[in-house]
Amino acid sequence: MSIADIQASAQGRMAKSLEQLKTNLAKIRTGRAHPGILDHVQVEYYGSPVPISQVANVNLMDARTLSVQVWEKNMSGAVEKAIRDSDLGLNPIGMGDSIRVPMPALTEERRRDLNKVVKSEGEDAKIAVRNLRRDSNESFKKLIKDKEISEDDERRAQDVVQKLTDRCVIEIDKMVAQKEAEILTV
Repeated sequence: MSIADIQASAQGRMAKSLEQLKTNLAKIRTGRAHPGILDHVQVEYYGSPVPISQVANVNLMDARTLSVQVWEKNMSGAVEKAIRDSDLGLNPIGMGDSIRVPMPALTEERRRDLNKVVKSEGEDAKIAVRNLRRDSNESFKKLIKDKEISEDDERRAQDVVQKLTDRCVIEIDKMVAQKEAEILTV
């Protein structure tokens, strides 16, 4: 494995960590409605659990209401039950073949709790990125031990990985700050 391979691997895996953080932050409910909040809700569809997006369209009606348009009328009850039973604390209202999902307002205490969760997710992402940096640096040390690269090459390679790590940490901080601002907006 060469220096370029190790750096490319680290960059790709760090990008995946950022994507995972983005996905995890999207699941955290704010006072505002957005269609992505129902992405992880599973609906029982002919005996097997499937994501809600495979049995219905999820759209935004207004800032605090989602509209779920079920494709099969007989699935309406199952979709409604799945949303109600999810860990999101939502109470859907059935209206024929569509379902309205109003977003309840968040209390101040709940906002603080959600901020703690957001910070925890951000910290987990930073730890993952730093672990990837450590793994890359260990790979560089192994290349030196095997006499495949010089110490100067190793130092330059470590600097590149460190800069990549710093950029990822800054990006994580931005994402966390943006989500915290979104949660605190009443």
